[in-house]
Amino acid sequence: MDDIIKLTIDDEEVEATKGMTVLEAADEAGFFIPTLCSDPDLKPYGACRLCIVEIEGMRGFPTSCTTPVAEGMVVHTETPELEKLRRFSIELIRSDHPIDCDACPKNQQCDLQMMESFLGASRSRFPSITREMPIDSSNPFFSLDRNYCILCGKCVRSCDELRGVGAISFNYRGSQTMVSTAFDRPLRESGCLSCGECVDHCPVYALNPKETRKPTREVDTICPYCGVGCGIHLGIRQDEVVTARGRREDTVNNGHLCVKGRFGIPEFIHHSERLKVPLIKKNGNFEEATWDEAIELVASKFSNYKGDEVAVISSAKCTNEDNYVIQKFSRTVLGTNNVDHCARL
Repeated sequence: MDDIIKLTIDDEEVEATKGMTVLEAADEAGFFIPTLCSDPDLKPYGACRLCIVEIEGMRGFPTSCTTPVAEGMVVHTETPELEKLRRFSIELIRSDHPIDCDACPKNQQCDLQMMESFLGASRSRFPSITREMPIDSSNPFFSLDRNYCILCGKCVRSCDELRGVGAISFNYRGSQTMVSTAFDRPLRESGCLSCGECVDHCPVYALNPKETRKPTREVDTICPYCGVGCGIHLGIRQDEVVTARGRREDTVNNGHLCVKGRFGIPEFIHHSERLKVPLIKKNGNFEEATWDEAIELVASKFSNYKGDEVAVISSAKCTNEDNYVIQKFSRTVLGTNNVDHCARL
């Protein structure tokens, strides 16, 4: 009970756990506070200034995402002054952002667009700053379009906090600040692992996948690329897999994916050279065969070879239990220790 803190948010008494921020407490209690830089996966940052609140006895307008709750705290999330300041902040952000939302591929799925609508600030009072920022399309899976970037820092923090890579950071200062790699190298020449965490957390169209087709439905499944068993949502369009994203409620991966799980599944499934039936070499050429024919041929070959004449290669796509059975079969039945796997590929 010592960890429970009572505070008042918009005249309603709520309970929060010690160590929570005001934003977390408000969200848990059902109060909506606008924000663009806050993310449950990342540490508090306070960059966008949209989540400011009024706290009785505290000077100024602190950001709720960085302010810890305290016993007896009285918080106001909606006042005329707060609404004025929030609209001012988002209008400044919009002035340095493309204005043609209808032409943007992320139209109706953009956090900036949603916050503008919530705050009633669809038009900016400030003149638009038109800068032609370089677009980095060197990565094979996604592009970095700095013209849409709002400098929320989610991509930089995701790369650092979630992956520990630090392939991107904020370069330059003031109005010239932009997300970039060390020495402004292309993404492909940096330490980027192409995991896509930055893409997944970007609230606008600054980081965008090169696969632009939108799924019409999703299917929950398990990633087949290794034995970890990450939960994924496969996006389906016209009976074709077009996207893959992590399932946040899955405790194995908590929504995170590697480059194979996020970008490799659609290409693997629909690759023109993918083998869909067994092939048996006859007269120097591979010919399609049934599974029964292929298994019977393999079984017959086993009887002709023993011990070190045989080598077994297992697959990283199998579960750990499957691979254990394979090596056990190799050593006890075939009598060989020549066991390898493809996990290094």
